[in-house]
Amino acid sequence: MSKPKTLADLIGKAMMPLCRKRGFASVDIVAAWPEIVGPRYGERVQPDRLSWPRRKNADGEDIAEPATLVVHTDGPTALMLSHETPQIIERINAFFGWAAVNRIKINQKPVTQRARTLPVSSRPLSTDEKSRVDRQVQGVENDRLREALRKLGEQVIAHDKTGAG
Repeated sequence: MSKPKTLADLIGKAMMPLCRKRGFASVDIVAAWPEIVGPRYGERVQPDRLSWPRRKNADGEDIAEPATLVVHTDGPTALMLSHETPQIIERINAFFGWAAVNRIKINQKPVTQRARTLPVSSRPLSTDEKSRVDRQVQGVENDRLREALRKLGEQVIAHDKTGAG
């Protein structure tokens, strides 16, 4: 019996041909768009395509140059976005890990709204479960790391469907 596939794996494979057609090497930028641009533009601006320049050097080899990212949004958001394009370009390039984009072209047209997903509520933990998590992280010296691990442990137990905790 094969292990279950994550939704991201299934969607990624289905969207890959469309993304490549639009100039995106992967679906990562489309999937991570709200995290890249932040809450102000995450729902109001959509990446449409990457337009890569086709230039060759004297030897006929392709020259790697940054792309133009074409996005679409409504009029008022386009005005705000135009003032913040340098910061958005920095965020996009930080996401890629290299200077992939040097320009953003803004097209004004309606943005299709993403379906909002409701957060899954977690069950309350028993005092025994909380104390077990506290015991497991007590050896961590860094306070911030210990607190983060404690929260993670509590969430894992709270969302455990098997009841094993």
